[in-house]
Amino acid sequence: MADTTGPTEHREESHLVRLLLVVTAVTGSVDAVSILRLGRVFVANMTGNVTFLGFGVAGAPGFSVAASLVALGAFLVGAFAGGRMPKLTPRAMLSRITALEAVLVGAASVVSVTAHGTGARYTMTVLLAVAMGGRNATARELGVADMTTTVLTMTLTGLAADKPDIKKRGAHSQRRVAAVIAMLAGAVSGALLVLNTSTGWALGTAGILLASVAAAARLLDP
Repeated sequence: MADTTGPTEHREESHLVRLLLVVTAVTGSVDAVSILRLGRVFVANMTGNVTFLGFGVAGAPGFSVAASLVALGAFLVGAFAGGRMPKLTPRAMLSRITALEAVLVGAASVVSVTAHGTGARYTMTVLLAVAMGGRNATARELGVADMTTTVLTMTLTGLAADKPDIKKRGAHSQRRVAAVIAMLAGAVSGALLVLNTSTGWALGTAGILLASVAAAARLLDP
């Protein structure tokens, strides 16, 4: 099938892809925080969270049913809210959700510095999962191929199953590889910050990246 997308549309999608790769890296960093500091719970990857919930129900040591349920519930709240926001231009939508996400991640960073114990962990879990749920709803609305920003299962499946199209404009193979690298880089950097500095530094860095994406998307919005 011939590509009927014009140069303007390709340019717009190219800008979106670059910004979405940054927030994909943030996902890796935020989930590094949730796994390493909040217990065995995901705030972005709900497939893993449902699996962890199953382990907890089965009585496996180290897995909390309550923590998994809190993360799942908060993620759904965020997705519900994100799905009901006004529909704007793609970059305006991305700017809006990443700005809100930056506020929530920043708040979680403050909690990590000022509070401790179970209550603080649950508060951070709620803030981060709401942020990830809202962003997931927006990424779904944007519908940029291979840019879910929070999971890589279908991205990796497409990379292995589809014929490589590296030479084509807007090649899916390049985009998929970039998404995997972005998530991996975010997870590595997030883990290094958590292990060698603090949770606050890891979340603060993630918040700065999100705020930068929000500003870039707003400035570039036609």
